[in-house]
Amino acid sequence: MNETLIHPTAIVSPKAELGTGVSVGPFSIIEDDVQVGDNTEIRSSVVLANGARIGSDCRIHSSCVIATEPQDLKYKNERTYAFVGDRTVLREYVTVNRGTVETGKAVVGDDCLIMTYCHVAHDCRVGNNVIMSNVSQLAGHVTIEDWVILGGVAKIHQFCTVGSHSMIGADVKIVKDVPPFTLVGRQPAKVEGVNKIGLRRRGFKSKTIRAIEEFYDTVLFSGMNNTEGIKHYKAKGDLLEEVEYCIKFIENSKRGIHR
Repeated sequence: MNETLIHPTAIVSPKAELGTGVSVGPFSIIEDDVQVGDNTEIRSSVVLANGARIGSDCRIHSSCVIATEPQDLKYKNERTYAFVGDRTVLREYVTVNRGTVETGKAVVGDDCLIMTYCHVAHDCRVGNNVIMSNVSQLAGHVTIEDWVILGGVAKIHQFCTVGSHSMIGADVKIVKDVPPFTLVGRQPAKVEGVNKIGLRRRGFKSKTIRAIEEFYDTVLFSGMNNTEGIKHYKAKGDLLEEVEYCIKFIENSKRGIHR
């Protein structure tokens, strides 16, 4: 069985729950109400505050701060949490605030790479296999679905949702929802097309990619509005599951979508 190794300069509460094989680097602080899964590496000067729930096989690099209070004036010290899934890597200076009472938690999923200086605000939901490039910033209540890539210094407005398998370009400000499977760039943000390279790398069939592309050609690039475009595309007949997902995403959007 692997030993748990704690550097003598680290401050680790005896109430914290650390799995087997956990290592804690110098000058790190782990507060009372913290749980860390097996074989997770916590490097130097990391702060895991009350409410941190860290998965197994994670790597948390120097100076990360997880589960401190939300940056929300309505927060009144309620008991809330910040979850980090299994096998996720947090690079230097990443911050993940815990939730407010509205949802009770902020979540970063499994197998994510969150690069240096990224911020995940209160009540955010970051899915699995997400890459946030350096200095990407999520405001409160943002949802990032699975397999999303955020370019460096991408900025996501509060309450926005970024659909799965989409890619946001560097230094882009997102103020509406981002449709699944798309590439978004420019300023102001604009859908440039379908993330075809990313979809091919993840094993999507050419037929599926073509169907997604035809759907967005109809809805986003034909001159019709969303409602007209969806109605027109549905008239063609049977819809692939991925296209049905796109339709539901657009129809359920509360902020409207980038086009």
